[in-house]
Amino acid sequence: MSEIKAADVAKLRRQTGAGMMDCKKALIEASGDFDAAIDVLRKKGQKVAANRADRDASEGIATTKINSDKTVGVAIVLACETDFVAKNDSFKELTNQFAEIALNYDNKESFLNADFDGMTVSEKLTEQTGVIGEKLDISAFERVKADYIGSYVHGVKIAVLVGLNNVVNNAEVLSKDIAMQVASMGATTLSYKDFDSTFVISETEARIAAIEKDNIELRRLGKTLKNVPKYISRMQLTNDVIAEAKAKIEAQLKEEGKPEQIWDKIVPGKMDRFISDNTTLDQEQCLLDQNFIKDEKQSVSDYIATYGDVAVSSFKRVSLG
Repeated sequence: MSEIKAADVAKLRRQTGAGMMDCKKALIEASGDFDAAIDVLRKKGQKVAANRADRDASEGIATTKINSDKTVGVAIVLACETDFVAKNDSFKELTNQFAEIALNYDNKESFLNADFDGMTVSEKLTEQTGVIGEKLDISAFERVKADYIGSYVHGVKIAVLVGLNNVVNNAEVLSKDIAMQVASMGATTLSYKDFDSTFVISETEARIAAIEKDNIELRRLGKTLKNVPKYISRMQLTNDVIAEAKAKIEAQLKEEGKPEQIWDKIVPGKMDRFISDNTTLDQEQCLLDQNFIKDEKQSVSDYIATYGDVAVSSFKRVSLG
């Protein structure tokens, strides 16, 4: 067997990220054949990966990558088992390399089959599982195409992409603000108009049942009961529903003896409260219908409108766990 040179060990380490002793052992097993040594390390990774397949990879790094003309972006999560590994500089670099490659692919499957220095991304994950000794996984992959893409990454745990349908002045500020909104408030869809009516009906029944159950205990304890809404989404607030609510408010004001000439100063506020109380689903899940985190006096939709002829065309959020 030919002598194992330190330069070959160092080269193998640079290419695979494996430890010096693992690289030396692999070269010895491969009788000094560099390519065969890589295969030895890969097979070791396969064994480790098989042994750790049922482990929980809930730590890692969530990140984004956007192309140079700001029209395509990806958000991925490279997951591992421990926070210790996630903080390692080599793991951070590996995440960045994966994100660069992911930018060129439309979906997770094609990305995993993409080339990574002569092996696939999937094979690289297996190899690095052997090197690091922890399960590695691309646990999330999202891609957005738009006229303009912005992003926001919260630490290493949450990454968001936001697509705008037009390039306007301060598009970077707008898209980042909206991305921060998504990261903070966890919207799942753009608008209540995207909801399926069957889902809204089912969710309404479930929420009312949960509140009524809570009220049984609150009543027993002599505490203030929660309001039981009749509706939970703007989808349910038809013109007839709005008119009926307004009529009830006016009837109440009349019963209280409030002069009719001041009703127009009272009714709008009460109608806003009625809508707020009966659109809880929208406020939780619909980006455009949420209160803007930087100014809760306006909705996200109202904030976007201040930038002129622009709209959010899509958004994606990925997170650890």
